[in-house]
Amino acid sequence: MEKSLLLGCPVCGTKLDIENMKTRLEIVCDTFWSKKFYFCSKNCKQHFFEDPKIAYFSMEIGIANDIPTYSGGLGILAGDIVKASADLKLDMVALTLVSRKGYFKQKISSNGDQQEQPHNWDPSEFLFKIPKTATVTIENQPVEIQAWLYEHRSPTGGLIPIFFLDTDLESNTPEDRRITDYLYGGDKKYRLKQEIVLGIGGTRILEALALKISKYHMNEGQSALLTLELLKKNNLNSEKVQNQCVFTTHTPIEAAFDQFSYDLFQELLGNQYMLSTVKQYASQENLNMTYLALNLSKYVNGVSKAHMSYSKKIFPGHHIRSVTNGVHSFSWTCRFFRQLYDKYIPSWANEPVLLVRASEIPNLEIWNAHLKAKNSLFNFIKTKSTVALDPNILTIGFARRATGYKRSTFIFSNLNNLMEINKKGKIQMIFAGKAHPRDIEGKHLIKEIYRYAKELEEQIKIVYLENYDMSIASKLTSGVDVWLNTPIPPMEASGTSGMKAAHNGVVNFSILDGWWIEGCIEGVTGWGIGPHPSELVTVEERRKRELTDLYSKLKYLIVPTYYKNRDRWITLMKNSISKIAYYFQTQGVVKRYITEAYLL
Repeated sequence: MEKSLLLGCPVCGTKLDIENMKTRLEIVCDTFWSKKFYFCSKNCKQHFFEDPKIAYFSMEIGIANDIPTYSGGLGILAGDIVKASADLKLDMVALTLVSRKGYFKQKISSNGDQQEQPHNWDPSEFLFKIPKTATVTIENQPVEIQAWLYEHRSPTGGLIPIFFLDTDLESNTPEDRRITDYLYGGDKKYRLKQEIVLGIGGTRILEALALKISKYHMNEGQSALLTLELLKKNNLNSEKVQNQCVFTTHTPIEAAFDQFSYDLFQELLGNQYMLSTVKQYASQENLNMTYLALNLSKYVNGVSKAHMSYSKKIFPGHHIRSVTNGVHSFSWTCRFFRQLYDKYIPSWANEPVLLVRASEIPNLEIWNAHLKAKNSLFNFIKTKSTVALDPNILTIGFARRATGYKRSTFIFSNLNNLMEINKKGKIQMIFAGKAHPRDIEGKHLIKEIYRYAKELEEQIKIVYLENYDMSIASKLTSGVDVWLNTPIPPMEASGTSGMKAAHNGVVNFSILDGWWIEGCIEGVTGWGIGPHPSELVTVEERRKRELTDLYSKLKYLIVPTYYKNRDRWITLMKNSISKIAYYFQTQGVVKRYITEAYLL
């Protein structure tokens, strides 16, 4: 910890001048886990280390761009939950894997072929090694786990410790040292080993650190094996375990749940947990991590109202709530809009609900902030691409994981229609996103976009930015004019990139799925594409109406408004902020968890 920092007490937020020690309060310094911590009083120190905490488990957490332990939306959401919890000074610790080789670095050839490279990083450059370790038994041999500490501090003074679990220790076999190397890498066996380390190992690390835990929050099912550890500790009393566990599911289709054969389960864990007990909660056919988490959690939620409805159909008889995702407002607002909000909406960063007042900001200042963000994005693109974009042209952004159901090439379904739109008013497009190394269809979509970019280069400029990460996401969601999203319903459980865009006055144009069903006020906060999910239409009819909406709204509403009615466009931008950004933010999400799940 740098002594030159003006720190906040992690319990009450009181500012502590560590460098000069000149405060009226007694600064209490104590060493825990071989790390120094500072508090404004002995009482706050006692609260921080002795009060029961929420343990937030997630296979990936995107907390900083230089710590590549995330692949996409799930990890970014987890990072935003941690940040909002720190803002609110919540008693929480978070656990994830160190993923020493990251997800992967994406390189794209000139003809659109994705190539994957390890994203090696050194935890010692960013994290503090905790001397305490824990051990799990995998394939009848001990696997030692160490934890690296990252302290996320909020400007409010709140601090959330994040523990990155690591098996790269000399005491482990060469094979076991690699367990925490790749995020979502390897085969089923490798994946189950990772989930053993996260769920069981994470629970044991918390014990080794002498932390009292009141709730175990599983962000998706990858950490669900922690429930087996809790069952063992509670003499198989499932009610006690359920009262300790919270489960957030992000997957809208059953086929996507993490599942493993019981033969593999026994190969790795032997008889450490009674198979009959595991089958009772995780299904009889195979180890279904979603069922395991669902059946041993009292509080279960989907990540949008639509996702809750779909989940209830998949899990009849289960009480599933809805807590729609959000984003961390300060993190995802670009510096130009931060300055604007600081001027007109004081305290917005600590109270993002105050963004509801954005309608009071003068139009010219909204537009100027947007132009600065747009030029910042285009200057970045100049360093990455040979395609020259024009800041005066309507710019459409599309950035997501490259996979089939996201339909990144949907806008190219009818090139004649697209060309007609471009005659009505010039458009240009920016794409980004990684395909999983084993997702052949996703890789093909990237290649297709490159093909369309070459085919249309004389009429419509198209850029694909490689190696999509948090930094690029921030530039894109603030620098484009329209944020496009075209998933196949109901595959988008929530989605959050459109929320990031809204924080920067970018207008959403999206299929009515996930969060956008709740956020879309047609023609006010943006535009929907296709019929409402409640309309019973065939797949063919739905696709036909989606394409009709996509092209007709671009041609007759979006392009003319952008070029011919600037005040109307800026009103849409203000509505994006005051009617979307103020609500879809993670402080609100965490407050819901506190009142509905954590305090019960």
